[in-house]
Amino acid sequence: MGDQENYYGKHGEPKKYDPNFKGPIQNRGCTDILCCILIVLGIIAYVAVGIVAWTYGDPRKVIYPTDSKGQFCGQVGTPNEKKPFLFYFNIMKCASPLVLLQFQCPTTQICVEKCPDRFLTYLSVAATQQNFDYYKQFCRDGFHNFTKSPVEVLRDRDCPAMITPSKPFTRRCFPAIKTQKGVVMVGNSTTFDDGRGDKQRNVTDLVEGAKKANVVLEARQVAMKIFEDYTVSWYWIIIGLIIAMVVSLIFVVLLRFLAGIMVWVMIVLVIAVMGYGIFHCYMEYARLKGEAGSDVTLKDIGFQTDIRVYLHLRQTWLAFMIILCILEVIVILLLIFLRKRIMIAIALIREASRAVGYVMSSLVFPLFTFLLVCLCIAYWAITAVFLSTSNEAVYKVFNETQCDFSGNTCNPETFNTTNVTRLCPDATCQFAFYGGETYYHKYLIIFQIYNAFMFLWLANFVIALGQVTLAGAFASYYWAFKKPDDMPAFPIFSSLGRALRYHTGSLAFGSLILAIVQMIRILLEYLDHKLKGADNKCARFLLCCLKCCFWCLEKFIKFLNRNAYIMIAIYGTNFCTSARNAFFLLMRNIVRVAVLDKVTDFLLFLGKLLVVGCVGILAFFFFTRRIQIVQDTTPTLNYYWVPILTVILGSYLIAHGFFSVYGMCVDTLFLCFCEDLERNDGSLERPYYMSAELSQILLKKDADALKSSESQS
Repeated sequence: MGDQENYYGKHGEPKKYDPNFKGPIQNRGCTDILCCILIVLGIIAYVAVGIVAWTYGDPRKVIYPTDSKGQFCGQVGTPNEKKPFLFYFNIMKCASPLVLLQFQCPTTQICVEKCPDRFLTYLSVAATQQNFDYYKQFCRDGFHNFTKSPVEVLRDRDCPAMITPSKPFTRRCFPAIKTQKGVVMVGNSTTFDDGRGDKQRNVTDLVEGAKKANVVLEARQVAMKIFEDYTVSWYWIIIGLIIAMVVSLIFVVLLRFLAGIMVWVMIVLVIAVMGYGIFHCYMEYARLKGEAGSDVTLKDIGFQTDIRVYLHLRQTWLAFMIILCILEVIVILLLIFLRKRIMIAIALIREASRAVGYVMSSLVFPLFTFLLVCLCIAYWAITAVFLSTSNEAVYKVFNETQCDFSGNTCNPETFNTTNVTRLCPDATCQFAFYGGETYYHKYLIIFQIYNAFMFLWLANFVIALGQVTLAGAFASYYWAFKKPDDMPAFPIFSSLGRALRYHTGSLAFGSLILAIVQMIRILLEYLDHKLKGADNKCARFLLCCLKCCFWCLEKFIKFLNRNAYIMIAIYGTNFCTSARNAFFLLMRNIVRVAVLDKVTDFLLFLGKLLVVGCVGILAFFFFTRRIQIVQDTTPTLNYYWVPILTVILGSYLIAHGFFSVYGMCVDTLFLCFCEDLERNDGSLERPYYMSAELSQILLKKDADALKSSESQS
């Protein structure tokens, strides 16, 4: 008895044998009511924030460019409906640092029907009295007075001093830049007249302005290409995800009947898939030897949006090969050291397969959780977009030279009558950004933070609901002495009903703690991003330590919550009591936790990798046109890595959904067995609820562990 006490440790009192205990307690009461009230009030406030955001928000601000007055270009039902493109009066001014600080070029911008296709200056038009009608379409709306002197027109910024051949890009007119034999040209010229009587200027000035004006638009360009790839490959992506679902389902069904064989097949296939990856990387590395440009380093090439550029470098395939070799060695070493534990884990997986066989509805239940999480993501994303576009147009004074009024807010309707134009002759009142001075606009950032926090809380709550539901169903299986006669008719629905009726507050409590930690991690990441350019190494080191600590804390809370939910599903206690009991139970069985539970998680993780690896390799060969049979049906893509990564990520989520059922089943059966063992007090006279096979294996393992500890002492 003393050896057993030392083995279990002194972390709490083990539960005593109770002949009347038959699984999840039916007579239970509501737990953590305060947290239940809090999450209900939080949801009501969240809905109110969404309604306010949808009332004031305007997603068109994300889609359409705006002119200097804040009006949309090309928006149906507006004066600019037939003017879809944004034209810059002087794009060279976009090279100013103001572009990076305020995301706006310090030059007049108007909406036009089409971009200019020729070089013209207002001085030449006014001198020759030609091309008035053509030039007038690039002037401000309502400008018809060509009797004004050119000096007055340019001073009042009624018309641009020049226009250059341009092409539309993301609905903005940029110089039509092209390169011939290393010479940069706009149209067919390398120089141009700036329209102010100065000497001819080089087109590189236009190129520099276009680059700075484009700095905010590059992400949109990539996003549009990615969206275009999705529009032509979405059905193939769905087919890939369906294949992943079928493979996962087949694997889970085979686990039900051939657990031992499937685990070893899974181990061999994972090693084989990674081995093929190493072989493929080596072949690509050898094939690129001697090709022009293949020896360029990743550092020299820098960041490129087209991933295909990296695939033409030998260094890329060498890096892939090294990474896969390291992973292969790690997996093989783990399998060698855990070879004896794997047999025990297989027995537990086999028992979990029996439980899944009796609760087949558990295989489709993750779809319910997945849909709820998708609903949370959709509500958060929509609310975030509407909040970010619910500002009003703010106009500020832009000036190239020193001016005391630069950066001040202004009214474009009355700006020309103010003293600003007299004190700063080249100052303009332009649309700067969307903001506001009302209380709603002042606290808009608070609403965004609340939106993110509620998303984390609700997403964690949905995941917790799924975990406690599965735990209750599998606990019903374990504690049923006569299976399936002593089990409820619908274990999943019975467990879900108990969770929602009695333990909404406990689930809200656990998910609230996790959401707070995750929110702190997000704020730390934001601070780290802001301090990247700082030279304070002490602050950077402290921030790095905090990030590491909160990452570990989040992992620990997730582990503790998961086991607390199992205890809630069985005994109906509140969150704190369940977390304490689960923690002490695990500490009393710390050897089993380290030896058995984590090994099982590792094997299930290998199963996920196998599904993702098989589907990912198939997607890679298909979208890169390496399958001859379906080569003609492969869509033409800007970035073929877009559908490949989407299929890989989706396959992992699908595989995780199926294998999470097994993971939750294993964790539940493991905790139930630990309690079962303590209730029986190690006596073989009382029956165990676990199968005889697994009971003998685990008890034999315990005896071996005790003998080993005695011999060492």
